[in-house]
Amino acid sequence: MGASGGFPIDLVLFGMIAAFLVLRLRSVLGKRTGLERQAPPVQTGPARPANGPIIEAKAEPPQPVASQSMPDAASPTGQALAGMRTIDRTFDPARFLSGVDQAFRMIVGAFAAGDRVALRSLLSDDTYGAFEQAIASREKSGEKQFSEIRSMHKLGIDAAELKGRVGSILVRIVSDQISYTTDKDGKPLTGTDAVTEITDLWTFERDLGQSDPTWRLVAARSG
Repeated sequence: MGASGGFPIDLVLFGMIAAFLVLRLRSVLGKRTGLERQAPPVQTGPARPANGPIIEAKAEPPQPVASQSMPDAASPTGQALAGMRTIDRTFDPARFLSGVDQAFRMIVGAFAAGDRVALRSLLSDDTYGAFEQAIASREKSGEKQFSEIRSMHKLGIDAAELKGRVGSILVRIVSDQISYTTDKDGKPLTGTDAVTEITDLWTFERDLGQSDPTWRLVAARSG
């Protein structure tokens, strides 16, 4: 997938991206920005159901929990989004971002819990392979991942590309999280138990000509 409108995605280099993703997932699913504040100990909540929300343009959006940022309609990104709507008339960028909000929470929680079933339906084949490899490595070494999203600040479409019927959208996600990894003895390895502002850049992809409405995660990196 070539570059368009400042959208640096190249599937020829996906192997490098996947390798980077594995390392990144093991160290917080984001990066620390220095905007930290002390928080009470992490409370373990109930597991999310495997059949939870998906990124679907047709679904009614939940109550907004983060501000949304949209590209200018005349920009290359805006034009790509308009092109997606000509293929799927139900596609709506605002509803897409509402779906990203739900999927982001599910993916972060499912990765921490090692929930392969929940992850499988939301990730592309290659990305799922990278996540599964990281989970398997963590299980083998007896490590545990703790992740809790405290709040979502911003969801924005940074770039979009349409190749044939396949749409790709790069989303900037800014959230407050607690995320850390412990070893088999419960000692901290990476991350922090302080609330930290994290910026993620996640790329979602979908064949708009297919009836399946799910936008699946194909790449992730720090912002």
